[in-house]
Amino acid sequence: MAYEHILFDEADGIATITINRPQALNALHIGVIAEMIDAVDRVRDEGTARVLVLTGAGRAFCSGADLAGGGAGGGARRSGPPDAGAVLESHFNPLLERLFALPVPFITSVNGPAAGAGCSYALAGDIVIAAKSAYFLQAFVNIGLVPDVGSTWLLPRLAGRARAQAMMMLGERIPAETALDWGMVYKVVDDAELAAATRAVAEKLAKGPTRSYALIRQGIRECLDKPLSEGLMVERRNQLQAGRTADFVEGVSAFLQKRPAQFTGK
Repeated sequence: MAYEHILFDEADGIATITINRPQALNALHIGVIAEMIDAVDRVRDEGTARVLVLTGAGRAFCSGADLAGGGAGGGARRSGPPDAGAVLESHFNPLLERLFALPVPFITSVNGPAAGAGCSYALAGDIVIAAKSAYFLQAFVNIGLVPDVGSTWLLPRLAGRARAQAMMMLGERIPAETALDWGMVYKVVDDAELAAATRAVAEKLAKGPTRSYALIRQGIRECLDKPLSEGLMVERRNQLQAGRTADFVEGVSAFLQKRPAQFTGK
């Protein structure tokens, strides 16, 4: 697929998707989402990237659905009452599920405002690094809708029910440093340092035990909704798989030989 609305780059094991509609603050419509799905599928299927970074071009990460361009209902061309959820089912949610199911770590580099669906995608990262100028906004109530693209599942788990509910019902901007205090992001850096900070984390992950990372990210999400006994079973199952990787053999050998491990992601 030729990309019109995103940029895709892969080098040194790091794949980067940049939402490239700066004139619209990287607002999302069906065309953007379709290209992002294609790029995420490339990362999943080609197997050459060992980490994925998602960011935005210009001064915004993503301003959410493009209301002017049909982003909130562009997938709903049907008779009868309007269905604002149809485009979620056809495009927005499949992208989120693909990001969660990736076999490699996923970093979001939040370079500016992340609103609506853009807030969801920003906070879906395994590691979220935000510029100081960034903010997070659940603006759905301002147009009479409800939070979507996983927001009502994800935000209470990150910030707690009280904060998440107030954020959604009041429609207030949450500055990056407040998001850090609330546990929504991993790190906040000066705007000028964001690219370098993101690159440093991405390079470390790209050289690490990729299959272990996949099991970690999947295990955390499974265990969030399970009692302790079932969580222990998830860990047992995942440890079995991790212990059969070439990276485990290399990691133990490197430890015993007192040298840095050279992981291959296998």
